[in-house]
Amino acid sequence: RVFSIGTFSKLIGPGTKVGWVQAHTSLLKPLTDIGFIDSGNNPVIFSSMNLLHFVESGALAKHIDAVSKDLGERCQLICRKLREVGLEVYEPKGGYFVWVKSKGKKTGKSGEATAIKKDKFHDYMRLCFCWLTREQIEEGIEYLRP
Repeated sequence: RVFSIGTFSKLIGPGTKVGWVQAHTSLLKPLTDIGFIDSGNNPVIFSSMNLLHFVESGALAKHIDAVSKDLGERCQLICRKLREVGLEVYEPKGGYFVWVKSKGKKTGKSGEATAIKKDKFHDYMRLCFCWLTREQIEEGIEYLRP
């Protein structure tokens, strides 16, 4: 009774509209009757073939290595700078976001929207570091300085 749905949009980029579904065969069988999944004329076929070449050529692996290194450096930078200004940060093991406890000023998304106990995370922020330059990260952190 579990579907696992994945996408290349986080690996390659948001415009990559190719993904996959993993589940027990009995759950997958009804999907074959859905037109856009079973269609040989679907525009995603072209994207899928380009993606196939991207993966088979080894370019995806090189891309993931380069992006992982760059994002890892940005993550370390934002966590270090947040600590330097006296904020409590929860360093992630992956992803594009850092959770940080606010001490007054706030930016980004509040943790309240994703929390079951609204009062427990109302003073946390979810900060994205993946689209920002290092200079923008540092400038933003200065804004948050208590």
